[in-house]
Order: sequence, then C-alpha cells, then structure tokens
Amino acid sequence: MSFEKILIANRGEIACRVIATAQSLGYRTVAVYSEPDGGARHVQLADEAVCVGPALASASYLNVDALLDACRKTGADAVHPGYGFLSENAGFSKACKDAGITFIGPDEDAIHLMGSKRLSKIAMIEAGVPCIPGYEGEDQSDATLLQEAERIGLPLMIKASAGGGGRGMRVVTDASEISAQLKSARQEAKSAFGSDELILERAVMQPRHVEIQVFGDRHGNVIHLGERDCSIQRRHQKVVEEAPSPAVDEALRQQMGEAAVNAAKACNYVGAGTVEFLLAPEGDFFFLEMNTRLQVEHPVTELVTGLDLVAWQIKVARGEPLPLSQDQVTLTGHAMEVRLYAEDPAQNYMPQTGPVLCWQPASGDGVRIDHGLTEGYEVGSHYDPMLAKIIAVGDSREDARRRLIRAVEDTVLMGVRDNRTFLAAILRHPVFAQGEATTAFIGQDFADDASMAGEAPSSQLWALAALLRCEVETPAAELRGWHSSTLGAQPVQLRCGEHEQTVYIRYRDDHAELMVGENNHHIEPLGPGLASIDGIRQRYQMFQDGKQSWLQCQGHSVCFEDATHSAAGASDQAGSGQIRAPMDGAVIEVCAKAGEAVQRGQVLVIMEAMKMEHSLKADCDGTVESADLAVGSQVKRQQLLVSIKADNPES
Repeated sequence: MSFEKILIANRGEIACRVIATAQSLGYRTVAVYSEPDGGARHVQLADEAVCVGPALASASYLNVDALLDACRKTGADAVHPGYGFLSENAGFSKACKDAGITFIGPDEDAIHLMGSKRLSKIAMIEAGVPCIPGYEGEDQSDATLLQEAERIGLPLMIKASAGGGGRGMRVVTDASEISAQLKSARQEAKSAFGSDELILERAVMQPRHVEIQVFGDRHGNVIHLGERDCSIQRRHQKVVEEAPSPAVDEALRQQMGEAAVNAAKACNYVGAGTVEFLLAPEGDFFFLEMNTRLQVEHPVTELVTGLDLVAWQIKVARGEPLPLSQDQVTLTGHAMEVRLYAEDPAQNYMPQTGPVLCWQPASGDGVRIDHGLTEGYEVGSHYDPMLAKIIAVGDSREDARRRLIRAVEDTVLMGVRDNRTFLAAILRHPVFAQGEATTAFIGQDFADDASMAGEAPSSQLWALAALLRCEVETPAAELRGWHSSTLGAQPVQLRCGEHEQTVYIRYRDDHAELMVGENNHHIEPLGPGLASIDGIRQRYQMFQDGKQSWLQCQGHSVCFEDATHSAAGASDQAGSGQIRAPMDGAVIEVCAKAGEAVQRGQVLVIMEAMKMEHSLKADCDGTVESADLAVGSQVKRQQLLVSIKADNPES
C-alpha cells in the first residue's frame, strides 16, 4: 500500500511529533488548523497547511468532510490522526478508506469494538483476558442496574461505555448513593459521548494503572513493547508516566504482555495500540480498556526501546511486517514523562489562557521535550490545556527522576500559568521517589488546594523581582544604569498570588541594597540574565508584561504583580457577590435567575473550557440581582456573570 503525502488530522505537540518522523522518512506533510491556530507551530513545520474551520472543534478538527476536502485539495493520500479528536472514530477510519486514503491506524471494526467498554469487555472475557467482575449487559434499565449493583457489592465503579478521560465515571462507597450516581453518570456520558450506556464493575481500590504497548501488522504478527506505569492521575487524567513500571518484574511483564497480545489478536488489531490494566495491590491484574491509537505517553516507550513508534505506524500502514519479533524487543534504562498543562494547581487546577510571552524548553543529555508552542502564540479555551511533554531517560529510575526534575525546573514558560511547581513536587515526593505511588497518590498527598498554593517566594526572589521591576518603571537614567544616587530607599510593593511584600531599594555605585522584611540583600548586574545575588552568580529569565513580571531563577518560576500604586481593596474579595468567569469559555448551564435567593456554595453557572466543566458558586448568601446569560454563550475571563446582593453586606 503506497502513499506519498501524509495529512495530520490534529494539532499541537502530537501534530509536530508526527510531522518530524514523516518528513524524516521522506514524506510530504500537510497540517490542518482552525482559524485561531493559523500561527501555530505545527502549521509552520508542515510542507502545506489548510484551514478547516473556526475555533470550535466540531467545526474544524472534528469535521470529517473538511478534513477529507483538505486531502483532496493537497493530494494527501494518507492520514495520521494523532490522538484525541478523530483518532478513535470508526466512522473517520471508514471515510478515509472509502475515499481511497490510507488511514494510519487500525481498521474501523477494531476501533468500534474497543471504543465500547461494554462490547470490548465481553470480547476480552471470551479471549481469556482477566477482567474485573461486573455487569456489561444490554439491559440498561434502572431496575436492572440497581439489581446488578447490589449483586456486585461495594465499592462500586460506574463507567460510561463510550469515551474515556474519567467522564461518566463514578466510584460509589455508600449504597444510598447508587441511584443518584447512576443518574449523574448517565447524564454526563450522554452529554460527553452521545451515549448514556453504562457498565458496572467492582471497584479496585488503590491500584496501579499499568498499560502495555502493542503493535500488529497485516501479516498476522502481534507483539508488545513492554509496559508503562501511569498511576499518577488526577480525576482519572494521567499526569506522570514511566517505563518500565517499578511494580512489574519480568515474570509479571510476560503475563501482562501475553494478555495484551491476546486482546489485540481478539480484534485483529493492526498498528499501534495500548491495552490498559489495573494492577491490584495483591498482584492480580485486570483489563481496563484498549486505546486504538498512539498514546500521549508513547515517548517513554520509545526511549527505553530505542524505537520510533510513529515510523512503525507508517510502515505497518504501508503493508510492511513488523520490524522486530517479540524476542528481539529489549528494554534499556528508565524513562519518565510529565504533562505540562496551562492550569493553576493552587486554584483547583483551573485551566489558564493567555499569550506565550517566553518559551525556552529545557535541553541536555537524556532530555526530550515534545511541544507545539511558539512565542506569541495565544493559549485559548477551545482545546485541551496540555501544552507540552517533558521527558527524561537515564540508566536507572533515579537517574531519570533526577534529570526530569531539573528539566521541569529549567523549562521556561512565561505569560500563562502552568503546573510546573506541581510536577516538581510530585517527582520529589518520597512516595513517588520510592516507586510506591498508586492511583490514589494525588488524592491522598495533594488533597487540598493549600498544598499546591506554594510557599511565598524567597526573600532573594522578592528582591530580584523588585529591582528588575524598578529598572523598567523608573525613567531616571542614574537608576537604570545602577549608578549612585542621593535618593533614599525606594519602596516597591509586589504581589505574588496570596502573598504581598514591600521591598526597599537603595542604589550604590555598582550594586543595589535591598531590604525584604528583616533580610538584607546585595545585587549586582553582570549582564543580561546574569546577576550576583549576595555574592553568588545566578542566571535568571525575566519578562515584563504590563504590571506583571515573570521571573525564573533558582529553579523557581514566579509571576509578580506590581502593587505599588494599586488602590487598597481594588481586587475582588471573597463574599463580594460578584461572580466572574475564571477563564475564557462557554456557558453550558445557568442554575439561578434574577430575584432568586441563593446560599453560599450554591452552584450558579456551569462553564466548559479546555474540555472540562467548571461550577461557579455563590460566595455569599443573598439574592441574585442579575444573571443575564444564555446557554452556549462565550464569555471572557473576569467577565461578570452573576451579581448577588448579599444578605449581610457587612459580614
């Protein structure tokens, strides 16, 4: 099966990743993009690019007709779907085939079977793959589901049969909640996937999430490439992945590998796929699902096997046999990956939007950064908040972990808040360092927002930020030039999150003296991005944007706001009754109307942004004065959505 030009039906880092391998193999590449993605990195890297619609994914990246039309316009005779979007859409696979275009992925029958948790579990049971006891029957009536839930017992897992990502999934530990949770799961599943079909399973508590990378070809060969441990999850979304798993020895690897191969053979699988298992504390493992595509975390497998999985996908799509047999696959060293997200862990992981003012990915031995970022790119609310993947490999797990911590801290991203502090905290945590983390890890060890709010910046960082800020704001040449001055100590008021600090600056001949609380610091400039701080040379990166200063130094990345001339009480306080949008997004439900009495904590509006739902709640008891919102309307960050007249405005 021959093809010459590959269209990548995706965006972001995975589109860039596929383009790189395709071009290295001599193929011409075509990028597709939505209107706001016109300047994105994947568009710049491809040989050709076609706009497929507006920002809304359903009108662009999920628009099958527009994608096939882009193939016709450019002469692309193959499509790589990446992951997400249409990568596991059986209809898209068939549409490509019907149009005479090679789909670089499995056949539609395999996608359809494995896309249903109910049908795939039935197939796995028939193939002898270990499965969790539960209910996967056709009868979806409430009476039957309640009866089966009683039979299975608690704790109970309710799952949407279609889709994934934790949506339509509920864990029930109290029998009185089963009925309500079934209803809730149905509603979310219907909204997210267009199907309210459910399955029930006995919940495996505090398991590890271990997945096996499989590959099949059209010559009947199926092999596995070892396992990945994806136990570090938040709301069923993976955060850290590694290969091999610290919980899997050679004997268990062989058992799980054989089960995964049997699963792939049961659906005549062709191409790259992943069979996911839950590994119970007792050592038993159970089939979870099969992802019929390339995984986000495929780089860790590439680094320990020395293989290019995208190249394998392309070769298999050409009809070639697998390049290796099972006994030729070897695993060397250890690799870890973290997902860099535009989100604020200190604010319940709220997705963030904004411009990429500065982007400098880390580099060095054993470090790999997969990304789709360019400076000036605007991170919007229409797509997944993942910006990049930071990956490290070493001879041992500890080598990889140590390298990854440094790579996370050395990666510079300014302009949009991100989760680097959270990622570094996970990698440093003793439970993770010892290889003992389960899927319960984040929920147990990072259970509250306060744990991620972070400590106040060090006094040295306050001092450096104030001095650099003053250099920009002060027009006097003698201050900008670090010369002596007869002026007294100059106060600079800075705010960083919930923390605020006044720094007093006095300029000397070749340095500045800064007072931060009871701490005195001496800072001397040594050139762009280099200063002597208390006698120690240190490098830093700084970007000023209006009143905000983004500073990276000493392994920390901090955003400061100049509050020197801010009026007291200018910012909204808790209990103000002014409910504002925390990000750009769309209103999907309005739960209150003007004149209605509401209580503190009551949900008023539900928004959707970056593929997640966010409930906005009343911050005081009172009466709604205004809530003029239409379902489906687009709102901007800090836009006033609901105004409440507080019952006790003095409290």
